[in-house]
Amino acid sequence: MEYRKLGRTDLQVSALCLGTMTWGSQNTVEEGCAQIDMALDHGVNFLDSAEMYPTTPHRPETRGDTERVIGEWIASRKRRSDVIVATKIVGEGYKMIRDGAPISAETIRTAVDGSLQRLQTDYIDLYQLHWPNRGSYHFRQYWSYDPSGQDTTRALAEIEEVLSALQSEIEAGRIRHVGLSNETAWGAMRFLQLAEASGLPRMASIQNEYSLLNRIFDTDLAEIAAHEQLGLLAYSPLGAGLLTGKYRNGAVPSGSRAAITPGLFGRMTEAASNASEAYVSVADRHGLDPAQMAIAWAMARPFMTSVIFGATTPEQLKTALGSGDLRLNETVEQDILDVFKRFPRPY
Repeated sequence: MEYRKLGRTDLQVSALCLGTMTWGSQNTVEEGCAQIDMALDHGVNFLDSAEMYPTTPHRPETRGDTERVIGEWIASRKRRSDVIVATKIVGEGYKMIRDGAPISAETIRTAVDGSLQRLQTDYIDLYQLHWPNRGSYHFRQYWSYDPSGQDTTRALAEIEEVLSALQSEIEAGRIRHVGLSNETAWGAMRFLQLAEASGLPRMASIQNEYSLLNRIFDTDLAEIAAHEQLGLLAYSPLGAGLLTGKYRNGAVPSGSRAAITPGLFGRMTEAASNASEAYVSVADRHGLDPAQMAIAWAMARPFMTSVIFGATTPEQLKTALGSGDLRLNETVEQDILDVFKRFPRPY
């Protein structure tokens, strides 16, 4: 397993990160703990969670259960120092938590309290802002995204308040490093600039969606990642399963994410199905597992810190972990590029 520096911190995280958002709904406590054990055996030292998980589906009665699964592993295995735990505070508008309140000094204190309790730990390695208060173009919102109505003065004041609150948590030893998620180029730079100007915590990473089907990061954010050491933690590297081939020819396997969340939050479009078929065909031609090909391709991107994958079965987990040692040759890379030129933005 390859390990990479997280931003400008001293943390070395595995190039693969175990995502956890199905634990507590599709996966039991025992299954989640077994996944962590197996991932550690393969060199993965990085876990990603959030206070709103599980999401398959979102339900008030299961909110926070994913962190509780990790907490059970920490309590039972006594190996806290072997894992780097990342979690997130929800942003404005998510009504199931704090009635949709925006991220603020007050909500950060409350959210960190809750996460620490559920995780059964006294510190969080990487604490991330799940999405910005002002909104963003992520989650297929770019079709109607219009930032012209944002209150810049308010946004900058909120960023400074949030950074100050995060500094207090770092000084208290409750969190170690901080990161962004579902953020834009403008927002990322503002966080970095305000941190530098005021001596406040510097964002170490940015967790955005990235896959063969969603390459928005390739443009402005890739330049920020390169020059500012704001490495990408990529979620949905398999396009919510589209790139595995399991949805070929309109199939929707029982228990799959598409069966639980029809449409895959706007990802399951005709163009995405056609693009996925083309990428899976590339894997078939070269004798590769399509999921491993997609993850290995993402791992090799120059701005990538870690690729976050999830699994609901031991077989899926084994397949994803097998991506860690896979390197794609130039012919495969060229075939992938040819498909990308045909389907540059399928959803």
